[in-house]
Amino acid sequence: MELAMIGLGKMGLNMATRLVRGGHRVVGFDQNASSVESAIKNGAEGAASLEEVMSKLKSPRVIWIMVPSGKPTDETIEKLSGLLEKGDAVIDGGNSNYKDSIRHAEYLSTKGVDFLDCGTSGGVWGLSEGYSLMIGGRPEVTEKMRPIFETLAPAADRGWGRVGPSGAGHYVKMIHNGIEYGMMQAYAEGFGILKSKEEFGLDLAQVSEIWRHGSVVRSWLLDLAANALKEDGDLSEIKPWVSDSGEGRWTVFESIDLDVPAPVITLALQMRFASRDEENFPARMLAALRNQFGGHAVKKTVES
Repeated sequence: MELAMIGLGKMGLNMATRLVRGGHRVVGFDQNASSVESAIKNGAEGAASLEEVMSKLKSPRVIWIMVPSGKPTDETIEKLSGLLEKGDAVIDGGNSNYKDSIRHAEYLSTKGVDFLDCGTSGGVWGLSEGYSLMIGGRPEVTEKMRPIFETLAPAADRGWGRVGPSGAGHYVKMIHNGIEYGMMQAYAEGFGILKSKEEFGLDLAQVSEIWRHGSVVRSWLLDLAANALKEDGDLSEIKPWVSDSGEGRWTVFESIDLDVPAPVITLALQMRFASRDEENFPARMLAALRNQFGGHAVKKTVES
């Protein structure tokens, strides 16, 4: 098939490359000209504007967008809506909020343009391993795009599928990322406890390798932990600062709206917030309160 890839960050570029290798014609566009050049080197065609993208594709066009969620996605879809024709299709493969995706589907339908929201997982490994694709939208539109999904997925018959109507794809991806938060936090805490048992002199890289084979906690995330520990055994080169993409927050909001308890995911999200607080005023307040009621010692920032 022929399609455009709008947004050539690491994942977008890798997806475009996998599609090209799978025999698809891909026209790539990004605000960063060097990203377009990278796509061209990997076999895609380049474009300097959305208008040029449109001119290089015949209708019905397929436009896959991989841009940041929120305003960037809104603006991209708004601009595309003025360039696309009836029968064209847009696939949002980014991390949009599912409510936005429902809105985008309704908006584009008024112009006769099909829309699919596609939750995409695989990170930088997707180029070689394939991507997990969670698709929301009309069944007949998903079926038309089958060749694209079969190429991007780990195999034609697994790792991808339509999970429901518009919004469902990004909803499933949102919960997927919430689960990911909890799993990552559990590994982080476990290895933190192991490292603190100094009298055993544990080799964390060795432990991770043992766990990778036969253990009930083995997983791809553990494989990645083993890679990280092999490169830097005490992770001394990495700052303890963890960002969040927003999907963990949305998962927690959804659990509240649905009255479904999610303490692990919620706490994992809170721990990410804690990692960024160099001031850590709450901890200072805790120390001050213990000192006030019990006379417990406190550590001063500047010793007198």
